[in-house]
Amino acid sequence: MGRSLSRAARAWVAVFVVLVLVHLVAQLTGPAGLERVSQWLLMPALAAVVLTATRWPRGRLVTWVLVALGFSWLGDLVPSLVGEDAAFLVMVGFFLLAQTAYVVAFAPSVRASIVYRRPVLLLPYAAVLVGLVALCAPGANSLLVPVAVYGGVLTAMAVLSTGLGRVAGVGGAVFLVSDALIALEAFVPSWELAGQGFWVMLTYTVGQGLIAAAVVARNVAERRAPEATPARTFVQHPPVRDNVVAFV
Repeated sequence: MGRSLSRAARAWVAVFVVLVLVHLVAQLTGPAGLERVSQWLLMPALAAVVLTATRWPRGRLVTWVLVALGFSWLGDLVPSLVGEDAAFLVMVGFFLLAQTAYVVAFAPSVRASIVYRRPVLLLPYAAVLVGLVALCAPGANSLLVPVAVYGGVLTAMAVLSTGLGRVAGVGGAVFLVSDALIALEAFVPSWELAGQGFWVMLTYTVGQGLIAAAVVARNVAERRAPEATPARTFVQHPPVRDNVVAFV
C-alpha cells in the first residue's frame, strides 16, 4: 500500500511515527510537558494520514473512523484541561464515544467478521470481557455498570474490526489491551506493571495505527475496483427481427 500513498500521506505517516517515538521516549524518560504535548498531537496526525491517503468519495467507513479519531483526540486532550477528579471520567466518556463510532464504522462488515465466519473465536473475547469486569468490580463500586458498558462496547469494537481483515482485527485487539490496562490500573489496587504508561500508549498507538491502515487499504481497493460493464439492453442493441415472423 505504501507505493499507492500520495506524497502528503507519506509525509503524515512519517509525522505520526515520529510523534509516537517521541511520546514513548517521553513516557520512559519523564519530561511531562513533552509527554503531554506529543500525546495531544498523535490523533490529529493519524487523522491527517487517513484524510490524505483516502480518496473521494470516502464513504461511511472512513467518515466514522475519522469521527472515532476525533473523539480519541478529545480523550487525550480534555482530561489535561479539567480538574484531576474529573479527568478520568472525562477521558472514559470521550473514549466511549470513540469506541461507539468505531462500532458504527465496522458494523456493515459484520458478515465478514468472526461473528459469522468463525464464531468460536468469540469465546476469547467474551472471556476477556468477563475477566476484566470481574477484576475491576471490587474497586469500581458505583462505577461498575459504566465499566461493564464500556467494556462491552470496547469488546464489540474489537470483534467487529475483524470484518475489515486481519490487520484491523489485530488493531482492534491491541486497542482492547490498551484500554484494559487503563481499567486494571484504575480499579485493581494490587495491579502493578512496570512502565504502565509506556505499555498503554504503545498498544494505543499501534492499535489505532493498524485500524487506520486497514481502513485506508479498504478505501484504496474500493476506489481502484474496475467499473462494471454495463448490461446490454434492447435500447442499445435492438433485437434482430425474425424473418419468418415478419413474413407472416
